[in-house]
Amino acid sequence: MYRRILIATDGSSLSLKAAEEGIALARSLGSGVVGFHARVPVTLPYKPLIALPQKTLDLMKKPGIAAARKYLATIERLAKKAGVPFRGVDTVDPCPADSIVKAARKEKCELIVMASRGRRGLTRLLLGSETNHVLVHSRIPVLVVH
Repeated sequence: MYRRILIATDGSSLSLKAAEEGIALARSLGSGVVGFHARVPVTLPYKPLIALPQKTLDLMKKPGIAAARKYLATIERLAKKAGVPFRGVDTVDPCPADSIVKAARKEKCELIVMASRGRRGLTRLLLGSETNHVLVHSRIPVLVVH
């Protein structure tokens, strides 16, 4: 049925719940999982008058890289504990939802598992929903965990 399942994470407790659900499903089906995290690019709130040294830019990126590694390591531990094959992927993209859909296609996944943030009202209207974006643009099934 689903041989490869992409599990998207943002490090939240709800995405951890989605990872647990996705890994349980993968285990029951004999599938592998691809853990995925998309980091947004580091941007400055202003345009500097001089170019920043590469070393400074690299230092600004370090917290995001460390967070991505931590989030994917959590999924990897859960997968190993369940005996499920795991591959971790992270990327930098200003639109995480687009990168989730692209990664699922590139990794030949047949299902995407992700959490729903549960935003409502004006917040949802202003900020949108990454989950909704994936649901609309994905050509493969999406399992949304609430």
